[in-house]
Amino acid sequence: MSDTEEVQLQPCEPGKLTLAELKTLFLFEKLTDEQLTWIADHGCTMHAPAGSLVIREGDPAEIFLVLLSGTIALTRRVGQDDVQTSRTEQRGVYMGATQAYIRDEGVQRTYMASMRALDDADFFVLSAADFGWMMREWFPMAIHLLEGLALGMRSTQAAISERQRLVALGALSAGLMHELNNPAAAASRATGALRQRVAGMRHKLGMLAAGKVDPDRLDALVELQEEVIERAAKAPELTAMQAADREDELGDWMEQRNVTGGWDLAPVFAQGGLDVACLDDMEAKVGSRELLDQAIHWIGYALETEQLMSDIEDATGRVSSLVSAAKQYSQLDRAAHQWIDVHTGLDSTLVMLGHKIGKGIKVVKEYDRSLPQVPSHPAELNQVWTNIIDNAVQAMNGAGTLTLRTYGEDGHVVVSIGDTGPGVPEELRKRVFEPFFTTKAVGEGTGLGLDISYRIVVNGHGGDIVLQSRPGDTRFLVKLPIAEPSSR
Repeated sequence: MSDTEEVQLQPCEPGKLTLAELKTLFLFEKLTDEQLTWIADHGCTMHAPAGSLVIREGDPAEIFLVLLSGTIALTRRVGQDDVQTSRTEQRGVYMGATQAYIRDEGVQRTYMASMRALDDADFFVLSAADFGWMMREWFPMAIHLLEGLALGMRSTQAAISERQRLVALGALSAGLMHELNNPAAAASRATGALRQRVAGMRHKLGMLAAGKVDPDRLDALVELQEEVIERAAKAPELTAMQAADREDELGDWMEQRNVTGGWDLAPVFAQGGLDVACLDDMEAKVGSRELLDQAIHWIGYALETEQLMSDIEDATGRVSSLVSAAKQYSQLDRAAHQWIDVHTGLDSTLVMLGHKIGKGIKVVKEYDRSLPQVPSHPAELNQVWTNIIDNAVQAMNGAGTLTLRTYGEDGHVVVSIGDTGPGVPEELRKRVFEPFFTTKAVGEGTGLGLDISYRIVVNGHGGDIVLQSRPGDTRFLVKLPIAEPSSR
């Protein structure tokens, strides 16, 4: 038998297993002799050679199997790969048509995973119809409870999932409004200050014009103003110590010449890149100690005007970048499925979560910009990045390093999101992707964030998501196939 050939169900042979043998299986140990006789009459044994495929994921669920001996492995199809989800040799474990007892009219049950025999294995087998009848007839109360639990969990998960999306949307909206408010308020303050400076500049210009200034000197002063503005635009950024020393020098120079408010003007001139030599040149071009005060204030207003306009430009640019990031994040006016650069979604998510990340967390980006685009649903992937980054930020409790790294591996683009938090204990790592499982306090988490992320990556994109964790180094690895997943 080839590795890809499915084992055929052997004809049932009543009495193949004795009642005593059936009682050794934990599923049947509490049943009556009459019930065990019925099971023995309707069941059969099946042998699977080593390496053979016993059931295939996606095929109609027609049999219920109980392992008698041997070792088996369960796998799920992820893109082009088979991912092993379980491996066991425990006698009595069961698989196959495990939900045959649920009555959903018109719904065809299929195997949720493939099962392969790793060595020679033997099974006790019931047909799905017999197993379903047995469960409904013998355990009616349990079946009502199980059906109610299944439907209840489905409804609860849908309701909580919708609520989680609304809460996430509210949190992101609040964060975006907070981020937009800062540059908007800065632009408003700068505009008010600019209006005052322009008014003062007009006043000083009038005083200079009425001061019996020689036209040539006034032209020279206007030319000097343009030179000062150009110099300010190219001024190198000073350290705090350099700026303080420069302000002291300029303040002393102005104080020696009785310039009014000289110590208030000194920081403006220092920020504009002016030094004492520039003030000496200004004094020479004015040529009059009486007009020097007005000329310096006029130049000061010009410098402040330029600085305020730069502040307004930065603030409005920040607003524009936030709006652009919000559009990238929400994928407005874009196709649901498209080829994308994963770095765009990561960056827009960081912007949207900027208010949560705060200043205590250092963000490190190690992007491989040469990676190809991947086929995806961008809005869904952004939800994945949001869930993982949000968890990482909460784990670090406001202080640590958030590392985003991308690289290629075996036909996949891998996104690694790491944090320096306390880590996830080994006994909890296998459960982090389970629905409703959370380590947060009551009311702080729904336990659906990572479950939704897993389903988006694995079921929606044919990829995989893996958790690696130790104290001080926790990483979620999201693997996305470079090629379109093949349909099966």
